Amino acid sequence: MRIQIAVGAVFVAAAIPKILDPPAFAHMIYNYRLLPGSLINALALVMPWIELLVGLALVLGVWKREAGLVAGALLVVFLVAIGWNLARGHAIDCGCFDVRSAGKSREELLTDMRWVLLRDVGLLILAAQILAATSPRALSSSRLSRG
Repeated sequence: MRIQIAVGAVFVAAAIPKILDPPAFAHMIYNYRLLPGSLINALALVMPWIELLVGLALVLGVWKREAGLVAGALLVVFLVAIGWNLARGHAIDCGCFDVRSAGKSREELLTDMRWVLLRDVGLLILAAQILAATSPRALSSSRLSRG
């Protein structure tokens, strides 16, 4: 399934810069102002590895349903975090694929955040398609149609 490979590739590409620079990613998480300080470093160390494992599972076609569920859950968390900051006018760099600050203006960051929301909604729709294709009902009906 090409959709799962595409979604997996996005998660792998997003994970690598975060794994390579945990302090910078921790700073990005801090900028969201949603979590207590005591959780930020742990999340900066763990979340990129979850993203990498989910991405690899989707690319390799193993644990497709489980990886699709985790991908969908992560995307919902990302949408809520970015949406919440956008709603309160708090301009942040999402830290999605590059964990270094780009020095953009407040207006540029807010515009970027809107595009990130659209991108993540699209990825969430693709994750839902992965779940639909790997549901027990879809799998049993495909087995029946093959004879």
